[in-house]
Amino acid sequence: MMQYCSTRGGVHGWDFHDVLFSGYAPDGGMFMPESVPVLSPDTMRSWRGLSYTQLVVEVASLFVPTQLIPRQDLQVLVGEALTGFSVAEVLSIARLKDGLSVLELFHGETLAFKDLAMTCTVRFLNYFLQKQNRRATVLVGTSGDTGGSAIQSARGLSGLDVVVVYPRGRVTPVQEKHMITCLEDNIHVFAADGSSDDIDQPLRRLFADQELVRSHGLMSLNSVNWSRVMIQLAHFIYAYLELSGLEQAVADVELPELEVVVPTGGAGNIAAGYLVKQMGVPLKLVSMVNSNDIVHRLVTSGDFSMSAVTQTLAPAIDIQDPYNMERVFWLLLGGDGVAVKHMMEEFQQARTYSVPENHRKLLSQVLSTGTVTDEEILETMRRCWEENQYILCPHTAVAVWHHYHCPHSPRLNRCYIATASPAKFQAAVQRAGLTFDLPEAVLALDKMSIRYQNLERSPNWCKDWEDRLREKIQSVSLARKSKGTYYC
Repeated sequence: MMQYCSTRGGVHGWDFHDVLFSGYAPDGGMFMPESVPVLSPDTMRSWRGLSYTQLVVEVASLFVPTQLIPRQDLQVLVGEALTGFSVAEVLSIARLKDGLSVLELFHGETLAFKDLAMTCTVRFLNYFLQKQNRRATVLVGTSGDTGGSAIQSARGLSGLDVVVVYPRGRVTPVQEKHMITCLEDNIHVFAADGSSDDIDQPLRRLFADQELVRSHGLMSLNSVNWSRVMIQLAHFIYAYLELSGLEQAVADVELPELEVVVPTGGAGNIAAGYLVKQMGVPLKLVSMVNSNDIVHRLVTSGDFSMSAVTQTLAPAIDIQDPYNMERVFWLLLGGDGVAVKHMMEEFQQARTYSVPENHRKLLSQVLSTGTVTDEEILETMRRCWEENQYILCPHTAVAVWHHYHCPHSPRLNRCYIATASPAKFQAAVQRAGLTFDLPEAVLALDKMSIRYQNLERSPNWCKDWEDRLREKIQSVSLARKSKGTYYC
């Protein structure tokens, strides 16, 4: 039976259920499977032709024992989670000029790749809660995409309430509408007069209150959660099966390699891609970053140090703490929890760490990197439009810059990960001098009713916000226990 351990070596033998509800491990590390399943060439060939939804079931079944979720239930959960996408296949591939293949992961409700893993993870949570006849309250602070995805994934589910806090005026109009237009009884949205960092302060206090956490089933749902990384494995395998040329490969001959280029912020996608590579799928991984270039500096010089975050045209990857790199280090070092613990604790305390040259060399053998400026993002968006009449979101443009500046062998196929729809980043599209017809689903947001509460700035705002959110969590929980409905 698949079990899980912490990247920092202090926790072993946990099952999928416990990991799903935990977030970080008790020793501060991140959960990973104790053993990495290997996919044989025969397995890969047998998966050719599976739909993305079927592939998610196959991948999840490697990590979720049937004792916890029987295969039939897993198929139902994944099938339910992956309905409501705007294309029948859930994902789509844009095959453009000169071998430019773009894997579109943004056809979910909130037009971002997070919908793929969030919908499945929320269904898994709800499944266990219903079986145990209990509820949970998910508390999310968001800079934009995570809150909307959690809301759209959990709306109407009987076992979960979702409380989301977002920074008013610091998210795009579309991101905001995806949160405040949700009127379901189990969704509770707050607009705070402050930054994402401000919001983190009262949330940390609430999660530190163990009595509150225990009595109200309080939990988080950010990308630290193993389930979200696990589901992301599937789109790398899907890309490989569709784009590597596997169908032309002769049996008993080494499988062809596929280069996958990923716009990188928190490094969850890179961690998933590297795990797929360790599972035996021949991927060549390229991590492209914007001006927040910590991953690029790490791979090229061993400089793993935080700088001040620079605001760019690709805001979802404006990150200087790529926390999922901890999972990459753990895989790279063969599961050496002691080494990872030392590295990550020094990095988090000093905000800097110089990676030993032998480790940096190992990393550079499995991950290439590049960095792209705002002007280069705009140039890439314009060129892709001129050559293909295809509009990239600014994050996808960070990846596609690599296509125009790094020639590759015709024998090596490439895939570029598109993490969001350009509809979410209309200002960047306009700055590139392009126009974009908004999807009907986005236009419809302007006509929908809205509901949210304000968290105003006050002299003692942090305590005030904490008290308001605590009151919300307690009153929602009380209403559920009395089997009543609750409206904010």
